[in-house]
Order: sequence, then structure tokens, then C-alpha cells
Amino acid sequence: MNKLHIYLANLDHNFNVIRNQLSSNTAIFGVVKAWAYGSDMIRIAKRLEQLGVDYLAVAYAEEGEILRKGGIDLPILVFYPQSEGLKTIIDANLEPSLYNISLFKKFHQLLKQKNRKHYPVHIKYNTGLNRVGFNPSQAAWVLEQFKRNEFDLKSVYSHLATSESTENNSNNSQQIQAFLTIKKQHEDNPNTHPKFHILNSSGIFKNSQYEFDAVRCGIALHGFTNHPELDQKLKPLASLHSTISQIHKVKTGDYVGYDLGWKASKDSVIATLPIGHADGIARHFGHEKTQVLVNGRSAPIVGNVCMDMIMINISNISCKEGDTVVIFGPEHTASEFAISGGTISYEILSGIGPRINRVFHS
Repeated sequence: MNKLHIYLANLDHNFNVIRNQLSSNTAIFGVVKAWAYGSDMIRIAKRLEQLGVDYLAVAYAEEGEILRKGGIDLPILVFYPQSEGLKTIIDANLEPSLYNISLFKKFHQLLKQKNRKHYPVHIKYNTGLNRVGFNPSQAAWVLEQFKRNEFDLKSVYSHLATSESTENNSNNSQQIQAFLTIKKQHEDNPNTHPKFHILNSSGIFKNSQYEFDAVRCGIALHGFTNHPELDQKLKPLASLHSTISQIHKVKTGDYVGYDLGWKASKDSVIATLPIGHADGIARHFGHEKTQVLVNGRSAPIVGNVCMDMIMINISNISCKEGDTVVIFGPEHTASEFAISGGTISYEILSGIGPRINRVFHS
């Protein structure tokens, strides 16, 4: 019915493109959060392990625990640990990013209770994204904590707010300058010897002079950088296919879908596909904003997207029930599909629902 085809050879290609962008001693954090951007976290993590990635990174402790149970031995950074997940972090041998005083103190207390020493941690600074992170003014407090032997500081990092944008270079510059100040404070401190990193996927290709000791790669491993020209260097990892469940004719003036979402301006042929917003095809992809491919030809999604189905206009396309329909793939990428619906590749990929069968190709 619906299948997400995942091509691991394309993951290899993308990893090697990224690796060749970097100095040979720059570490790579392979980001596999959100079920590896909607694919399969364990399968992708194992492939990255084979490729020689230095670290893996997830959003929350529960994701890291799944990787450990799946047999992954690499170091795993947890970007956004929550208080209730701190015990899981220790039990699963994960490495938390500590990003505020409260979280730092709670984790320190837990380490003391468990009599753990030299536990690997990372420090996140907020240099302008204003999401999570220590304020740069708190660097002195942070450094003071590493006089304690409970901690082993593995890395210090921040996140650019506009890494993919050419219009906001001044914002990037301000953040990088703030990070350079933090970097020097840590380098001047005898108690810590961390790696430093600030670049995500887009930054690797657009701000490579600031790769520092490590970079974080997520969406680029899946073939996207949020910049069309740079995307040409990469290969999309996944293709989403559906099938035609039913074909029916509608007359001029007939309506299609909930709330009379589409009105036929002439006699038309409509195909119904068994995929909908429960599978990640959100309502904003309807009303002829977005195209799919039927036998290589574009067909617009008409009317409102339903929970389990979408309807497409195939009036000028030769096809039959049971034919494959490409929602997105190499010839009509997830990025292009997402943009037509007013969103980004991250959202369409990570939103692919569990009902869709994942099919892996080596």
C-alpha cells in the first residue's frame, strides 16, 4: 500500500560528501533524533556506526535508550534532557547536554547519589537562538562546576539561528563572536579540555571556516541542506510511494472531499490514495498546492486532505487502480514537496507516520 523506500547507499554518499567537506580530524555527530528524521533510528545509527561517525545525537533520553537496546555502542549525546529522564541517561550510559543551572544541579545531585565520577557531559550555550542554553554571562559559573570530579566535559557547543540563510550573515557573525568568547574562556580554564562545535547541516556547507573540533549532521545525511544548489551535492535518502485505491469520474460542478473542498470546473477524473494526515500528509498540502507523480506526470492534490486518504486529479494521465504514486522521491524531492505546502523537509520527513512500511535498500 504505502511504502517509504530508504536507500542506504545514498546515506553512504551523503556521509562521504560531508566527511570530504571537513578537516580529517573534525569529529562528526550523526543526529538520529525523531526516529532518524522519520526513517528508522536503529538502522540508520548502525549504518553510521559502520561509516565511522564519531558520535550519535538524539533529542531525548528515551531515544538514546532505544538505541542502546538496539545494540548501539557509540557515544550518544542527548540534546534536550528533561529532569525525569536523567536517571535513564545514567542507566543507558548516555551523555547529557546540560543547558541551565537547575538541570545541572539535578544531574550533579543524581551523580553524587549514585557515586559516579568523571561522568561525560556537554554544555550548551545560548548565543542567539533563544531556545535552550546557558547565557554566555553564566560561563564563569559553569567553569566553576568543573572543579568537581563528578564531571568530564566532552564538548561545548551552540546553535546558529540562521545557518542556512544568506540574508542573515550579521546574525551568524554575532553568534559566532559570542561563541568564540565562550571558547576562549573554556580554553583558558585548566579544569576542562572539551571539543567545540556550532555548525549543523546547513552551516557545514555555508560556514565551514567555523567547523572547530566537531559538526552536527542531521538533515544533510538525508539529502537536504535547505539550499537548492547545495542539495545537488547530496542524494535524497527516502522515497515515499502510495497506490491508487479507486478512480472515479466527476461531472462539472461536482465537489470532492470534506467541506466541498474542491469543485470540478469541467468533467474530471479523480484518484483516491490510501494516505492522509495520520501518515504525515498534513492538510496544508491540499487544495492543489502540492503535486504528486503518477506514471511520471504531475497530479495535484485536490480538496481537503483526509485522515486516511487524499484525492488527486488525474484527468490528463493514463493510469489504473493499483498503480504506484510517488509522493516524493529523487525526481520530486521531499524538499520540493514540503515547500509547495509552505513547510520544510524536516517536517514532512519526521512526520511520516508508523502505518507506512519502511523498506530498506542496501
